[in-house]
Amino acid sequence: MQLWEIFLIGVSLSMDAFAVAVCKGLSLCKVKLSQAIIVGLYFGIFQALMPLIGYFLASTVASKIADYSFYIAFALLLLIGANMIREAIKGDDDTCNVSLSFKEMVPLALATSIDALAVGVSFALVEVEIFSSVGLIGVTTFVLSAVGVALGSFVGARFRKVATIIGGSVLVLMGVKILLEELGVI
Repeated sequence: MQLWEIFLIGVSLSMDAFAVAVCKGLSLCKVKLSQAIIVGLYFGIFQALMPLIGYFLASTVASKIADYSFYIAFALLLLIGANMIREAIKGDDDTCNVSLSFKEMVPLALATSIDALAVGVSFALVEVEIFSSVGLIGVTTFVLSAVGVALGSFVGARFRKVATIIGGSVLVLMGVKILLEELGVI
């Protein structure tokens, strides 16, 4: 995978975190830079750790399933992306909460990064260089989440659904691209 593809995956994965960060921004009376950085760090760290964990878990079995790796990567990205789109269309509202405590932020960061675990598995299957990839994903999520907090306090939550649908669509398209490359179509 090329750097721009990893970046697009990072942006796509960060859409849930971005949406929650916007929600956090909505609930803060006046956003401080330190609050945006705290939210960005929580989401960025978890978004980087989860694909790393998925990668190492999958690396132990990747050689056994190498002939099917591109199909598995396609299926994982398709399912993750479709689930993001479904959740956005379904319209589940996340509860906004002002607290930025460890107890409050860890579950949010974990919940928004579960899909990144599966992406890490797909990275192992298509042999992506993991450390630079998770670094890029983490930094991308950090920046988008910090911006999301600020944006949430100024603009509102009206773009949450669109951002999540776009993120899910990009993951689906990346999965289709992986499959088409393996089949020799592109």
